[in-house]
Amino acid sequence: MKKLLFTMVLALCANSVFAQDLKIGVVNTERILRDSAPAKAAQQKLENEFAKRQKEIEDLTLRLKTQSERYEKDAPTLSESDRNRRQRELADLDRDVQRRQREFREDLNQRRSEEYAALIERANRVIRQLAETEKIDLILQDVVHASSRIDITDKVIRALNNNK
Repeated sequence: MKKLLFTMVLALCANSVFAQDLKIGVVNTERILRDSAPAKAAQQKLENEFAKRQKEIEDLTLRLKTQSERYEKDAPTLSESDRNRRQRELADLDRDVQRRQREFREDLNQRRSEEYAALIERANRVIRQLAETEKIDLILQDVVHASSRIDITDKVIRALNNNK
């Protein structure tokens, strides 16, 4: 697939030597996802959505740490059965913390992917509109290097910011 794309770009560039009217643009998706107002709004929305769960996990982690420290301090004076019971309680609490952290990360990653997919869809519509209005023949996303002369990322970000 990459070879085919490279071949097509090379062919278009070769044609441009003869036609001299090929207009190319380059877009940096990472910058759009980082710097645009909709991206920042999506990030804030995710933070607000997951703040309560994150706080619960932090509180549970603190509780685990406190109980573990208390156990370490009390362990020499506890009976064998109390020591075993508290070890089981600590192990259960530790598993609960780990499970909640894992679920939190999975849910957050899923929601982040959903938000970014919607943002990328909006950005692609803006890019297509920009290509039509500025008569750009070819727009490439996420290239290794491109001249600032053909980089239209700032125009896309401005259009996304104004297109609420």
